[in-house]
Amino acid sequence: MSTAASRNLNPRGNFSEFDYDDAQPLSSSDAQTAWITFGVLVVALVAAYENMLRFTATFWVKDMYSHGYIIPFFAAYLFWIRKRPLKEAAPLERWIGVGVLAASLGLRVFSAYFDFNNFERLSFICALLGVCLIIGGKSMFRWAWLPIAFLLFMYPLPSIVENTLLMKLQTWASILSTWTLQTLGVSASRMGNTISVDTLKEPLEVAEACSGLRMLTIFLAMSVALVMIIDRPWWDKGLMLLSAIPIALASNVIRIVSTALLYIAFGQDTPWLSNIIHDWAGLAMMPIGLGLLWIELTILSHITIPIDDDAFASYGAATA
Repeated sequence: MSTAASRNLNPRGNFSEFDYDDAQPLSSSDAQTAWITFGVLVVALVAAYENMLRFTATFWVKDMYSHGYIIPFFAAYLFWIRKRPLKEAAPLERWIGVGVLAASLGLRVFSAYFDFNNFERLSFICALLGVCLIIGGKSMFRWAWLPIAFLLFMYPLPSIVENTLLMKLQTWASILSTWTLQTLGVSASRMGNTISVDTLKEPLEVAEACSGLRMLTIFLAMSVALVMIIDRPWWDKGLMLLSAIPIALASNVIRIVSTALLYIAFGQDTPWLSNIIHDWAGLAMMPIGLGLLWIELTILSHITIPIDDDAFASYGAATA
């Protein structure tokens, strides 16, 4: 193996996508200047998009998007832990970054004029990616694009997606909750999104707020963040991303079924029970979802082995 290639091997002996690059790292003074420039450009973009960001923040007061406040801070944390030393960037890469930034700002002007909010929000993400290309070229873009793309979770879903998902999750939550109650021996029936239980005076209404869409957006953001942090095979990460929907739905079904069982045990007219259900039942879905996510990760860690794990060897290699 050549000396040049051996320098690009990580401790496990694999070529790393971050290390395998012929570009030389910047000197400490040049890197400091580059980071200052990066910070100035980011602040300038935030100032330029201030009205869009302020309008986006109005959605964060709603229960469905209340997680939006923490997304920028978490994205900054992900950016920090994935950070790699800045390297020399080719002039072409920087000019591509200038083009991306100019196109993003042009899209912002166009979207603001015609009131296309979703495209305007997307242009902010693209502008940040353009700044990464300007400062660090493709080397910086490789490790920075995921934390920047994570900022998409601070935006509200497009109305067509929100309405479609809302209706489907609301219906599935009603169906699965009714089936679970029947499995537990409770006489329950469903009409639309209303669950009738024989022993209760009033039926349970699975309202839009109880559909699970809020938990879906939170769990999807949590799953993406976890995938970016953990060191697991790509198939484990893919399964964790796909599990965001069933985990959100399962957490919501647990909430609805628990509410029905508590009403059966203590009655619907119990004031303290009603207060607990309305004020705290929604918060209980978060630890339930986290617990399910932890169980999934534990199971995957026991049934899958990374392909570059030293403990794994093919049959031929083991018998050689």
